[in-house]
Amino acid sequence: MTKHPKITFIGAGSTVFMKNIIGDVLQRPALKDATIALMDIDPQRLSESEIVAGKLARTLGSKSEIQTFTSQKRALENADFVVVAF
Repeated sequence: MTKHPKITFIGAGSTVFMKNIIGDVLQRPALKDATIALMDIDPQRLSESEIVAGKLARTLGSKSEIQTFTSQKRALENADFVVVAF
């Protein structure tokens, strides 16, 4: 069984930026089913980003698990890649 990478997005409350980057990531065969960890200090914006990321993943035929965190430390646990957006 192949391990799917975990990609953590810090500052994921920036929904437009996050949507564009995740769209690019999920179109790469090696990353198509990656675990996507979204982290932001604003729970409302984080929730909106989670909805957008989930819809995008489904549209692209990805089986990605979308995780959300308000704790940076928890979001970074076992991350293979980190994208920071401020």
